[in-house]
Amino acid sequence: MAESNFIDYVRIFCASGHGGAGSAHLHRAKYVPKGGPDGGDGGRGGHIILRVNPQLWTLIHLRYRKVVRADNGGNGAEALKRGKNGADIVLEVPQGVVVKDAETEEVITELVEPGQEYILCQGGKGGWGNDHFKSATNQTPRYAQPGEDGQEGWFILELKVLADVGLVGFPNAGKSTLLSVITSAKPKIANYAFTTLEPNLGIVRYYDDRSFVMADIPGIIEGAHEGKGIGMRFLRHIERNSVLLFMVAADEPDVMKGYKILLNELEEYNPELLVKDRVLAITKMDLIDDKQKAKIEKKIPSDLPHVFISSVAHLGLEELKEELWKALNK
Repeated sequence: MAESNFIDYVRIFCASGHGGAGSAHLHRAKYVPKGGPDGGDGGRGGHIILRVNPQLWTLIHLRYRKVVRADNGGNGAEALKRGKNGADIVLEVPQGVVVKDAETEEVITELVEPGQEYILCQGGKGGWGNDHFKSATNQTPRYAQPGEDGQEGWFILELKVLADVGLVGFPNAGKSTLLSVITSAKPKIANYAFTTLEPNLGIVRYYDDRSFVMADIPGIIEGAHEGKGIGMRFLRHIERNSVLLFMVAADEPDVMKGYKILLNELEEYNPELLVKDRVLAITKMDLIDDKQKAKIEKKIPSDLPHVFISSVAHLGLEELKEELWKALNK
């Protein structure tokens, strides 16, 4: 089976360049047998820089680039010639990347704005040449500074998908079908669990040329926060969504019980997720009658925004857009 292009986690070793050494040269010429110091400074070592490219949506281009090293700075030379700076290396990343120290797992920075840059490893400063050390009492210093070492280490780049609305539901709850119907996205759809193995993004068109971005997150099962199923791998993508759309199929034995299981998985993973606005969509309404619908609605709390929908029959989709737009613009 072909490997997925969606890579949201890479571990990479980065090393910036060392600074070049300063020169300890003393000026000598035909008629200047005892000239003063004219040693130039060493050049700066190359940086390792992360830059956000909004055209990227995956880290696949860094998947097999395990080691990244920038050039060292050049050494200083006579006649106050400064060494050449080492070339910087720019690694482009998609929006939503979290950078961590691989050993401590401490978050170093988050990159979310287009064009945003961060110097991950700073190049070492070049050493001063002996010209800097001359004085009234020491007119011919014969020493210069060595260049500073660069920085290096193992880092984790972790992508969290940026979207306005994140779809949260069990496998086969109809998330991919909904995305395919109300956006131009073309996710894989089939009548079995775990059809979706990677997040899919789509733009939902609203009235008056307004729109919002919706993300179909792979299905969550009970125990996902402990690593069961494939949900654990993708729970982090929900962290960046402004509104969470919980989706439970109408033919579930107990719709509210299913909703509470999903809610519990999010709380166990990160309690802060419960602060986000949420809407409940009861899907596959074409499979039940009005009597069953009334029975389900009776159990839903009045303060929980909810919509009954059928993506296949195109039922309740405009009402769903209204609820989501309302939540996004609170």
